[in-house]
Parts: sequence; C-alpha cells; structure tokens
Amino acid sequence: DELLFKQPENTNFGDCPICMIPMPLDFQKYGTSSCCSKKICNGCNYANQMREAEKKLQHSCPFCRKPVPSTKKQGDKQTMKRIAANDPVAMRQKGIQQHEKGDYRSAFEYYTRAAELGDAAAQYELGRLYESGKGVEKDEGKAIHFLEEAAIGGHPNARNRLGLIEWDNGNIQRAVKH
Repeated sequence: DELLFKQPENTNFGDCPICMIPMPLDFQKYGTSSCCSKKICNGCNYANQMREAEKKLQHSCPFCRKPVPSTKKQGDKQTMKRIAANDPVAMRQKGIQQHEKGDYRSAFEYYTRAAELGDAAAQYELGRLYESGKGVEKDEGKAIHFLEEAAIGGHPNARNRLGLIEWDNGNIQRAVKH
C-alpha cells in the first residue's frame, strides 16, 4: 500500500525529450513520433515546423530528424520496426490500433508485451481489458493488479479507476487516497 499510495513525482508521460518540460496530461498537447516513439510537446513540434518553414526543409521528426511518413503504410512500417526493436511505446500504440479495430485479442498481446517492459499506459490498458473481459477472460483480480502497477508508474487514469473501484466496493477511506 505504501508504494501504491505514494504520489509519483510526475506522470507516466515523463518530460519532453527536447525542452525537458513535463508532458501535460492532455494528450492533445503533445504528439508521438512513429519513427522514434518519442512524445514531443506541441511547443517543440511548433518550433520544428517554424524551423522547417523558414529553411524550406522537408517535414521531419523534431527529435530524430527522420522524415515524417507521408502515408499510413509508411507509418505502420516504422511502427513495426520499433516493435521489432522491443519499443514498448510502439507496442502499446499498435495495441491501441488493434483495440480500435475491435481486435481485442491482438491488442491484448501487444499490451502484454509492452507492460512486461514497464509501460504504465499498457498496464492500464491491460487492466481495462481484464475488467471488461474483451479479448481475455474477465478477471477482477488481474484488472486491479494491472491498474495498481499503472498507478505506481504514475498513470493518472489508473489511479482514478482504482479510486472508483474502491468507492464502489464501499472502501471510502481507501478510495480517497487515490
């Protein structure tokens, strides 16, 4: 419990690798590059766009400077390269794509691989799959386990979900700690 209820110094999003400012909770204020799987804040993305426009350069990743894929097929190819390199962010992103298609079993496989590599967002997604029973047998114990792992990793939605579960179970004191 001590580890679970200890407040992390930041979220699982970490800092922008360019400006080192903590990433916002609002996912619309940053982007993830398929080439290097780095989350880049909108400020650094904007600065990169301004640099490219000023120097009439091809659009490229602000972090690794690789050209941004112009088609979905090229983006998927880059993601698969990152997955082959054991990149948990790419695995989770592929899991999200499969989840959105309704292929929960495949999503489960990608989330599991990413969670094993310590990706808190993948742990959260796994917890939600176990909670709903999509792509896997419904298991409240495993759902709580993965949500707790994600919360310890700084995932705010996992902490919120755990609080709601505790509240629904009548554990009000424990719920408000989340």
